[in-house]
Amino acid sequence: MPLFETLDDLNNSEAVMKQLFDIDWYRGYIQNHQMVMIGYSDSAKDAGVMAAGWAQYSAMEKLVEVGEEAGIDITLFHGRGGTIGRGGAPAHAALLSQPPKSLKGGLRVTEQGEMIRFKLGLPEIAVNSFNLYASAILEANLMPPPEPKQDWRDLMEVLSEVSCDAYRKVVRGEPDFVPYFRQATPELELGKLPLGSRPAKRNPNGGVESLRAIPWIFSWSQNRLVLPAWLGAGEAIQYSIDKGHQALLEEMCREWPFFSTRLGMLEMVYTKCNMEISRYYDKRLADPELLPLGDKLRGQLQKDIVAVLNVENHNHLMQSDPWGQESIRLRNIYVEPLNMLQAELLYRTRQSEETESELEEALMVTIAGIAAGMRNTG
Repeated sequence: MPLFETLDDLNNSEAVMKQLFDIDWYRGYIQNHQMVMIGYSDSAKDAGVMAAGWAQYSAMEKLVEVGEEAGIDITLFHGRGGTIGRGGAPAHAALLSQPPKSLKGGLRVTEQGEMIRFKLGLPEIAVNSFNLYASAILEANLMPPPEPKQDWRDLMEVLSEVSCDAYRKVVRGEPDFVPYFRQATPELELGKLPLGSRPAKRNPNGGVESLRAIPWIFSWSQNRLVLPAWLGAGEAIQYSIDKGHQALLEEMCREWPFFSTRLGMLEMVYTKCNMEISRYYDKRLADPELLPLGDKLRGQLQKDIVAVLNVENHNHLMQSDPWGQESIRLRNIYVEPLNMLQAELLYRTRQSEETESELEEALMVTIAGIAAGMRNTG
């Protein structure tokens, strides 16, 4: 089964599948039915959530067209994770934000990590989850979302390019970024914990690019900056506002489920961020020369929140989802003390020359507790 995940892979998916379908023996082998996997994790780690989201949408559109032209039924297999940065979103909204006809061949989707328990852990919850999937597939086929207008597409191309550049400028271009990431998050400590089924890194000596997507996002959700789930997106929106496109952005938000779902997911991420806790981690754990980078990122986050609320004409985050907002607020009461405790435990374990099992066990408890409270962590 072909898998398209990085930005280049997604952009080349149409050409690859056309070549594959031109091979006669392969056409005979698949009997006019093809499953194609769309990967979410590495595309977001490579290019940021906005650029990755648009590349995934465009790839799905093109793959559906290629299948129709070739007379082959295509089923899209979504390799989503639990987090926003790995394709996670409320199931119903996520499916209805896909391109028209993309659910014509049904659906296959991964559920990973703690999301298995949250969505399928009890019989009643599992039935409800399957109902959400089934109703969304039926709705998408009976009342498909609108085809995006050309000016929406053109603006999404701009948003994608600007957001990708802004994301990579920090993650790849900022010389202090990797040391800041290693010091201000529990990334180094995650490798010691029995989390997940694979090693945290593909190459133990590499930088951010060598990290698997789960620890990359998991680390940032622990210190409450949740950086990969928002970096670049708000900056691109503000850029488009400055270029005079606010009315078009508002129209896209009102009329295009793909775009409105993107903004809704950003609002959820912003609500889960906590700048004061992130600043506390920095002061407790990072070298003094790295502190300006943390301040710069939090300053960007504040600007991004203003830009998204501006486009949505909302006065505060999650205005249209008060139940979700209240759920996050209630969990924060329990998560914030764990954050303060974790920062102190990280400081002590890093200062200690000998491994102290009690400190490590306590640190493990804080990591698991914060993950449970943040919900979509890995």
